[in-house]
Amino acid sequence: MAVSRFKYGQRHGLTLIVSLCVCLVFARSPVELITPELLALAKKMYGEGIEAKLTSWGELVGEQASSKDLVKLKKVNAYFNKKITFTSDVKHWQQEDYWATPLESLGTQAGDCEDFVIAKYFSLIQSGIAEEKLRITYVKALKLNQAHMVLAYYSSPRATPLILDNLTSKILPANKRRDLSPVYSFNGLGMWLERMKGSSIRIGDPNRLNMWMDLLARMGEQNMQPWLQLPSAGL
Repeated sequence: MAVSRFKYGQRHGLTLIVSLCVCLVFARSPVELITPELLALAKKMYGEGIEAKLTSWGELVGEQASSKDLVKLKKVNAYFNKKITFTSDVKHWQQEDYWATPLESLGTQAGDCEDFVIAKYFSLIQSGIAEEKLRITYVKALKLNQAHMVLAYYSSPRATPLILDNLTSKILPANKRRDLSPVYSFNGLGMWLERMKGSSIRIGDPNRLNMWMDLLARMGEQNMQPWLQLPSAGL
C-alpha cells in the first residue's frame, strides 16, 4: 500500500480549495448525487459504460438512507471491496502516492488502500452516517510490515471503533485487529494522533494535509459538488 508523506503546509492557491472542504451533506437521492454534469464528464473520461456504474453507486447510497448504521457499513464495505481491484499507485497512476476520487476509482475499477477508504467514507456520509463517526485512519499493517489505510467507525466518541478494510470482508472492532497498529486519523472535521490503547489526541485540521485538499479540489473539478458542502457555521 502507498505510504502517505503526511505532508503539511499549504500549496500555492490552497485558499481557493478550502471553500470545498469539509462538512458533508445529509443523505440524498441517487438522482441528486449523480447529476447530469457529473454523468456527462464521467462519460467523457470513461465512456458510456460508466453510467451503469454510477447508477449502481447512487442506488447503493440512496437505498441505505433509512438503514441502521451497521447495515450501511456492511453494504458499502462489501460493495467497494467487490467493485475495486487492488492496484498500486505506481502501476495505476504512475505516481508514488495518489488519492483517487470515488469517480476515478469506479471508472478504472482499481485503486489502493486509500482509494477504497475514500470511496467508502464519502458513500457512508451520503447514506446518512454522521461525519464525526467516521475517521480515515493510517495504520501499520504488522503482518505485511507496511503502511496501510482503513476506515474507522465510532458509534460514540469513546466507543471502540469498527474497522472497514479492503484486506478483509469482516468488519471487526479495532481491539480484534491485532494485525494493525494505529498511527493517525482524520475526517473533514479534524485530525488525531492515535494511541495503541485506543485513545487519541486532536492535532489539527485536515486542511493541513495536501493530499486531502488535492482530493477535494479534484472532486469539485469532476462535478462532484453534491458530495461536498461548505463548512457549517461554528466548525
